[in-house]
Amino acid sequence: MARGLLLLSLVVLALAFVAERRAAFRARINASREVKPQQLPHCHLIKGIETGSEDLEILHHGLVFLSCGLKYPGMKNLDSHKPGEILLMDLNEENPEAVVLPIHGDGLDRASLNPHGISTFTDEGNTVYLFVVNHPHFRTTVELFQFQEEERSLLYLKTIQHELLPNVNDLVAVGREHFYATNDHYFSDPSLWPWELYLGLKWSNVVYYSSSEVREVASGFDVANGINVSPDGKYLYVAELLGHKIHVFEKLANGNLKALKALTFDTLVDNLSVDPTTGDVWVGCHPNGMKIFFYDPEDPLPSEVSFVKKLKHFLSSWL
Repeated sequence: MARGLLLLSLVVLALAFVAERRAAFRARINASREVKPQQLPHCHLIKGIETGSEDLEILHHGLVFLSCGLKYPGMKNLDSHKPGEILLMDLNEENPEAVVLPIHGDGLDRASLNPHGISTFTDEGNTVYLFVVNHPHFRTTVELFQFQEEERSLLYLKTIQHELLPNVNDLVAVGREHFYATNDHYFSDPSLWPWELYLGLKWSNVVYYSSSEVREVASGFDVANGINVSPDGKYLYVAELLGHKIHVFEKLANGNLKALKALTFDTLVDNLSVDPTTGDVWVGCHPNGMKIFFYDPEDPLPSEVSFVKKLKHFLSSWL
């Protein structure tokens, strides 16, 4: 009798746990939220990226880098047999088109290029360096290129790997060989993904990389995703995808981060783009995360853009 009651109690507890995790999971991925399609004025489809782009980086004079062809575990890829590419678009043109950037230099396996987040750094001589998160064979590397503007091509410089960068999602360059990166734990072992999603395990972190040291500078995120820096270089912004938050950190002189504030959104926050003049932040968002994993061309994944106006001035007044 006692054994039967114990077994029944365990079953009830297990069912209650599953029900609670299911409800929490649906809330974290906004599974039931829908948005109405909007036909925005002055918008048109850019030729050359019909199958989509994961990230983009806009230079001050209107050139745009785009990472395309990402193959992500558990997600639909519209051109699965084609290697990933880095594209370039010139916003100064009347009808800009995205064109593939040729890559020169030895040592990069172009056939396994699987680009994710990207970032640029421009030095005092106006040389532009492009940092690309790459997942060759579902591993993680960071590829460093020099942009050759006259030729409109990329010169491959080096591949960066480190044990603290096992599964990078996005990065933001803050120097010639310095960057911050978010780890989301999916590419190193995709089998961990369902557990992290379902159990709400906050395994994601932010890592600071330099040529002299690499260290974790923030942790405890429910899937750390986009990352960017304020125009003055004083603040770092981190998108916590399933936490529906953008975290604001003060960037200290030694590279460490000091948590200041978190802004909450009613959507899944993804990549971040910062206006270099105003400090405004544009956020790519997913209002219904369930459709990310269950692709239906008749009912495609909705997306939306959130806008945080004058965040730089908000931080100054808040501090």
